[in-house]
Formats: sequence, C-alpha cells, structure tokens
Amino acid sequence: MRLTLYAVGNKMPAWVVQGFEEYARRFPRDLSFDLVEIPPGKRGKNADIARILDKEGELMLAAIPKGNRIVTLEVTGKPWDTPMLAKQLERWQHDSRDVALLVGGPEGLAPACIKASEQKWSLSPLTLPHPMVRILIAESLYRAWSVNNNHPYHRE
Repeated sequence: MRLTLYAVGNKMPAWVVQGFEEYARRFPRDLSFDLVEIPPGKRGKNADIARILDKEGELMLAAIPKGNRIVTLEVTGKPWDTPMLAKQLERWQHDSRDVALLVGGPEGLAPACIKASEQKWSLSPLTLPHPMVRILIAESLYRAWSVNNNHPYHRE
C-alpha cells in the first residue's frame, strides 16, 4: 500500500523538508509514504479566494490516482489518538487501496476535495502551521505503523 500526502504549498523551509523526509524514509517498502506538493494560488490584496481554492482543489484531485481512498485533514474531522490511528492504518492496509491524505492551504481545502473524501481526520482543534502539519502527519503515521508492528519506536 502507498500513503501519499497531497499538500498545498511549495518552497518549504529546509527543516520542514528534512523533518518530513526523516519519517518518510523510515516506512518499510510495503508501506511507502510520499509527498505531492500542489502549487498554491497567488493570493493578493484583492484575490478571489473561492476561485483560488477551487483551482487548488482541481489540481489536487487531478493528481490523485483513481481508486485511492481520500482522507482530508480538517479541524472539524475526527480526532484519532495513536491507538485509534494504528487501527485505522491497519484497516487501510487490509482494504489494500492506496490512501491519499489531503492538506489544504491557508484557507483550507476546496469544497470538491471535502466532498470527495471518505474520511475526515483532525490532528488538533488548533489551527496548525501548514508546514508543520506535514511533519506531524508523517510522524503520527510512522508511530502508528510502529505500534502495529511492535517496533520499539512507539515506546521511546
């Protein structure tokens, strides 16, 4: 199975790239974790935010291969603690479809992305910095994998 994080934004600081890559490389071959960056729309003083969101959503949905399970990350989604996420990851693996995790830009996700999602996941009721979310998702999923595989990481 393949996990792919589709995130609006590019040109991340080096610490974000390094943090994400640190956890992504730890996943085993049979459960890869990748990142696809969606270019953000140009936001200015008089920007049409609804149009920008729609365009970002189009690009995001077009990048996802057919048949993937779509999981959106939203403040209003379901909060999962580590054991719950581990069970969720196990269910995804048994389902054998690849999983597309979607993270929006500053204004969130396009309505089309939310509509296409099968599940909504909330990392926190807080609004988190989008660059940091990439690292949090990677670490959380790696920890869930380590719980499921009795790897010592989750006990550190």
